[in-house]
Amino acid sequence: MLAYTIRRLLMLIPVLLGMSLIVFAIIHAIPGDPALTILGEKASPQALADLREQLGLNNPWYMQYFHYLGNLLKGDLGVSLHSKAPITVEMGPYLAATIELTLVSMLFAVFIGVNAGIISAWKQNSWFDYTCMLIALIGVSMPVFWLGLMEQWVFAQELKWLPSIGRDNPRDPVAEITHFYIIDSILAGRWDHFRDVVEHLILPGIALGTIPMAIIARITRSSMLEVMRSDYIRTARAKGLGQFFVVYKHALKNALIPVLTIVGVQVGLLIGGAVLTETIFGWPGVGRYIYTAIGNRDYPVIQSGILVIATIFVLINLVVDLLYAYVDPRIKYR
Repeated sequence: MLAYTIRRLLMLIPVLLGMSLIVFAIIHAIPGDPALTILGEKASPQALADLREQLGLNNPWYMQYFHYLGNLLKGDLGVSLHSKAPITVEMGPYLAATIELTLVSMLFAVFIGVNAGIISAWKQNSWFDYTCMLIALIGVSMPVFWLGLMEQWVFAQELKWLPSIGRDNPRDPVAEITHFYIIDSILAGRWDHFRDVVEHLILPGIALGTIPMAIIARITRSSMLEVMRSDYIRTARAKGLGQFFVVYKHALKNALIPVLTIVGVQVGLLIGGAVLTETIFGWPGVGRYIYTAIGNRDYPVIQSGILVIATIFVLINLVVDLLYAYVDPRIKYR
């Protein structure tokens, strides 16, 4: 297992190198002048030329790439062209906000999706099964932006139960230590702030987790139905074991392999693709950070943001592969 983990980590190097080169080439093919974006259309030609020289934009693209790669190997993601701040420092709070939202969304999606899929397989062809699969079909088909707007209208505007934008009450902030507001609230002993943060997480978490929840429910149901027809399940029932014990103790563990796969894929997709949800709910995440950088032609931010997301995605896939062996002892990595 250790040797397999080391090999997979070493495989990250060519993958991320290729990713960085592809992203660099695509970004530099986008029309637009970063110097003009920063200084504005009224800037003088001399000021534009000086800024291009200062930022290294006059150098050939391969020199810019190798300069960026050299800094990357030293752990330096570069400096934002727009804010002049180090990207490593600037991106931290945005990435923490997205990860916090993603984890809450996946907690909601996994808990509801897995249990709905299990009970649907357990009660196959019952009204509960048909209802769950209908809801799952609607959940997969429902646009995230529409669901987010409906949540804001019903629960924030009409019922006034939950806040509609932001991560917390800006008039009563808590000291940021980890940039994960739930953890920071606990560390500060601010339980009122903890409740406020959780309330701000509910609506965007449900909006972002609805599609993964529907997919997980359908995958879990299909996998459970296949396992429930196995000989060892019939043997367990013949021994007189209760249905709940048979389903959750014997069947679930062997049905988790495809569920783990889809959970890992969805976590990676949510981290990189939460820009719609973050925009609707005013959530200061990495998706909005990169989207704003695209509008500003901020090449270093776009490159570094995509590279960080790609690294997280590959690491999640590695963790999922390692969990396979834990869930199913028959799987061996040699």
